[in-house]
Amino acid sequence: MNPFSGLIRELKYIRIMSATLKNLARIDPSSEFLFPDELEEVIDQHTNRTAFIEGDRSWTFGEFDAYANRVANWALSARLVPGDTLALFAQNRLEYVAIWFGLSKIGVRAALLNDLLSGKGLAHCLQVANSKAILFEPHLHQALQSAIMHLPKPIPLWSFDRSCEGSRDFGAAIAAASDIRPDRDLRTGIKARETLLKMFTSGTTGLPKSVKVSHVRAQRYANSFCAAMKTGPKDRMLMVLPMYHATGGLCGVGASLMKGGAVIIEKGFSASKFWKIACQSRATLFTYVGELCRFLVNTEPGEFDRRHSIRAMVGNGLRPEVWTEFQDRFKVKTIVEFYGSTEGNVGLMNADGKVGAMGRIPWYVKKSFNLELVAHDFETGEVVRNKNGHCIRVKTNQPGEAIGRIDPDDTRFLFEGYGNEKDTEKKILRDVFVKNDRYFRTGDLMRRDRHGYYYFVDRIGDTFRWMAQNVATGEVESVLGIFPKVLSANVYGVKVPKHDGRAGMAALAMETEFDGKALYAWLAQNLPNYAWPVFIRLVQNADTTGTFKFKKTDLIKDGFSPDAVTDPVFVLEKEQKTYVPLTTELHRDILAGSYRF
Repeated sequence: MNPFSGLIRELKYIRIMSATLKNLARIDPSSEFLFPDELEEVIDQHTNRTAFIEGDRSWTFGEFDAYANRVANWALSARLVPGDTLALFAQNRLEYVAIWFGLSKIGVRAALLNDLLSGKGLAHCLQVANSKAILFEPHLHQALQSAIMHLPKPIPLWSFDRSCEGSRDFGAAIAAASDIRPDRDLRTGIKARETLLKMFTSGTTGLPKSVKVSHVRAQRYANSFCAAMKTGPKDRMLMVLPMYHATGGLCGVGASLMKGGAVIIEKGFSASKFWKIACQSRATLFTYVGELCRFLVNTEPGEFDRRHSIRAMVGNGLRPEVWTEFQDRFKVKTIVEFYGSTEGNVGLMNADGKVGAMGRIPWYVKKSFNLELVAHDFETGEVVRNKNGHCIRVKTNQPGEAIGRIDPDDTRFLFEGYGNEKDTEKKILRDVFVKNDRYFRTGDLMRRDRHGYYYFVDRIGDTFRWMAQNVATGEVESVLGIFPKVLSANVYGVKVPKHDGRAGMAALAMETEFDGKALYAWLAQNLPNYAWPVFIRLVQNADTTGTFKFKKTDLIKDGFSPDAVTDPVFVLEKEQKTYVPLTTELHRDILAGSYRF
């Protein structure tokens, strides 16, 4: 063992964190230095360099700015004013960032919608975002129509590329708009603490919540990982994550873009084609979530596994058992794992590549961070308090609920809340260590080792995480509960070997025989695919507590094992668009990781 390893670790940490703080130095919630101001500075510095690439199309920074200017001038002609919101319902595309950047130039906000939503879930997002208009891709027209019928009043519709029934042609309108940069005075008076974007999260219960992303938060996300990844003008970030989410659309995009590098835009992720695309596009960086890395290590070895130029990657959720195998096989030198949420005020970054860690807070900088781990009661779902009514900090290597001190005067520790005040209040703990202090509840369990590295343990509450998405069990239960002949629906998450997170499983009590095809069709109309239960367990009666709450502990413990479950169990079969009986052979395939959900 290197006797200087500890010193080397500390010097590396100090160097990277010092450079990161330098990148964040100008961010001030009380100032009028906004995200569009910072991005325009980057554009003016790198005007002729490539900024975005999608297939055969590409933009320089100057062309990116020109399109954003057209968006801003179109919005002015459409009578959108500062504080208004336009909903963007689209997959990743060349124009995606330019749309919300252009709107921000005149103080208009974009609500970035999950393109997998439809029906009531999509309608809910449009309503809570208070959208004044909707810009959508033509192939999403049917999904949008399924939501519009649930809205109390019509919203003006604009379609990319071509007009659809009931909409206007956005492409034609943009072509006719001026590409001159709008006057900076149009956003005078807007402070950096005010809302730039509206994003959405499932939260811990109910329908998706609208999250207010301020200019400050977006600036921090976009600049926080440049130093750890050593990004520069020659870098090219491969973006396969959805850009409606902060990890891809702000953290990943910003890591390259803010230093004059390019972003390579893909519509989605394909494990079998990923390394070939990386080679052909000459990518040097990519943004991940842990599930993507697991899919990649589960692919057959290929000719492009080590021919690529990717030297660094940034993301979250990379489990220790995948981390080492991924790095050994694909030879990506730098992995920057981080922890954070779209709405939260707790952030961690693993700057030195410690396998399995989300980040580190050494003892000598502890006072500069807001994170605490406190004792959690798994029966009640609440924090444990001592005789004085205060929370109890857990010891080294003991799991505790992660909470973050709320400080409105510190850009790092803001909690801007949700669109709904009740949702916001549920996430706040009061009188935690002293009277009147306030902390944000992350809903995550973590542990900390003696060197100050933090490790993820599990999610708290009635959620499961599948396909890199947090899913509220109550939302799935409500959809299953109105499926014909369902008497009760109890939804929970179960561990599946060789997969990250937890798969959704539903214990259904039915009036009649189970119809897998009919249920599949119902779910396809009412829920995004990541929220569909992977397993269905047919039960005679719902098991409830004395207050009629579903009991889930024993169901979770049983999982989907035929040895533990005597009830009939069905598994999702997407190719046949149905649920099929879980046989011993299928169960064996699932455990081996060869069954595709």
